[in-house]
Amino acid sequence: MSDILLEVKGLKIRYGAIEAVKGIDLTIHRGQIVAILGANGAGKTSTLRCISGLVKPYQGVILFENKVISTLEPEVIANLGIIQSPEGRQVFRDLTVEENLKVGAFTVKSKKRVKELFELVYTTFPVLRERKRQVSSTLSGGEQQMLAIGRALMADPKLLILDEPSLGLAPLIVSNIMRIVSDIAKQGVTVLIVEQNAKQTLKIADYAYVLELGEINTQGDAQVLKDDPKLIEAYLGAH
Repeated sequence: MSDILLEVKGLKIRYGAIEAVKGIDLTIHRGQIVAILGANGAGKTSTLRCISGLVKPYQGVILFENKVISTLEPEVIANLGIIQSPEGRQVFRDLTVEENLKVGAFTVKSKKRVKELFELVYTTFPVLRERKRQVSSTLSGGEQQMLAIGRALMADPKLLILDEPSLGLAPLIVSNIMRIVSDIAKQGVTVLIVEQNAKQTLKIADYAYVLELGEINTQGDAQVLKDDPKLIEAYLGAH
């Protein structure tokens, strides 16, 4: 079996006359953390929405485990094991932590597996175990982000997609979230992370693509890219 989990070939995404993504290629290998970096409007979220089936490509193809998925509906793609934790967390605010997590396990048929996933999530995020009876709207921003990632893990993903997990969080919390993402990958879950926070993301990623105005500007080993002077200037705010 090939170790390529997801392949994006020649992807173009259009909204009317506007071409948001202009023919990009991406490859994600099993067990990797792959980052897509770039400023607002670079085409990062459009690419994610296309992988999840929420937007159909204008051109190009997306393969998951060697099967074409770019024509499939979002719920079919989710059932194949591509699960997204959306930007802005979007937890169910009136439900408890435990109820939110149960919603995440909606597609998992085995009760035994659901129990194992609860244990995995509570081990990964001990604070969620402490707060499992608490209504989600009363959690801090960082705790809500942990809950959003935990809820996505409850669906037993083969590919976990994280859209801007550091958005609106304090630097210390961001470091903690990134460390947890790294731990999740060590447990065998492949991760695709989309971020504006290049510095923290490159610390944990294996490979990264930098998008600019819908095109791949730079790509390569994350540990090499984090020392790239061009990238540092453009994305890490150095002069």
